[in-house]
Amino acid sequence: MVAALAVAALLVVAPAPAHAEPDEGGTKALRDALEASAKGHIEAKAKLDNSKKRQAALTAELKRIESRLVGLSAQVGEVAVQSYKLGRLNATGLLLQSTGPEQLLQRAAELDVLAQRDGKRLRTLAEERDRANLAKLAIDAEVREQLKQVNQMAKKKRDAEKALAAVSSGPSGGFGSGGSASARPAPRNPDGSWPKESCSVNDPTTSGCITPRTLNALKQAQAAGYQRHVSCFRSGGSGEHPKGRACDFSAATGGFEDRTATGGDKSYGDRLAAWCVRNASRLGVLYVIWYRQIWHPGTGWQAYGGSGSPAADHTNHVHLSMY
Repeated sequence: MVAALAVAALLVVAPAPAHAEPDEGGTKALRDALEASAKGHIEAKAKLDNSKKRQAALTAELKRIESRLVGLSAQVGEVAVQSYKLGRLNATGLLLQSTGPEQLLQRAAELDVLAQRDGKRLRTLAEERDRANLAKLAIDAEVREQLKQVNQMAKKKRDAEKALAAVSSGPSGGFGSGGSASARPAPRNPDGSWPKESCSVNDPTTSGCITPRTLNALKQAQAAGYQRHVSCFRSGGSGEHPKGRACDFSAATGGFEDRTATGGDKSYGDRLAAWCVRNASRLGVLYVIWYRQIWHPGTGWQAYGGSGSPAADHTNHVHLSMY
């Protein structure tokens, strides 16, 4: 009798059964299109940011060159005025004005010094003008590069919207700010782009592997307080899970429950989804899906619908895909 009561008590307090791997829903074509458009947008944004930095540096350099040109032009102007008033020393003048060999040598030395000084000023002025012209040409090139990348970002936005057309009804409200962008940034290439990574490190959530960038995102999310059940690597199928570039974060404390999150579980998912977006550029996020909404770097939050189940509609877990 006592044993039966104990078993009954355990059944009452035991959590609902958890599903280890939610069915993401959606088609392979949709996932591939979202991945391609998000990558294209991120790469174009990095090139745009780099071009703006180069333009700012070139503009500052041009300003310094133009400031030097003002001083050099004034010096060359003084030489021209002096030459006009006094005339230039020449061999004939030296012979006529010199009273002896010593004075002739002295005047010859003076002529050489003046010629070297004036010649250097003229050369420096010409070189600085050339530098200024090159800087202006480089600035014009950066402006063209920025226009190119802006157009590329617009194209990738259209690609994402086209891919989402079948499962989205348009823009949505998102899930708030999610706090500050405080995650530790993942390593980037010197030019600001994301290095290519493979599924090369152990996944602490499964027996599989994930990329170093995905591991960093997982650790940073956990460090930010999002420590409920997570599952990253998944063998088979398409999308980023088999590549070690995605993680699913359960909304419920007990795992991936086959029910739509409400109350505190919904609030937890809202905060996590917003945190992922706030830290997207630091972590290398491709897109985030939560509660019938998807965040894409080119479109922002959009309505998103699956097959109607909590897993397919992502109402029981937050899906994070990485670059």
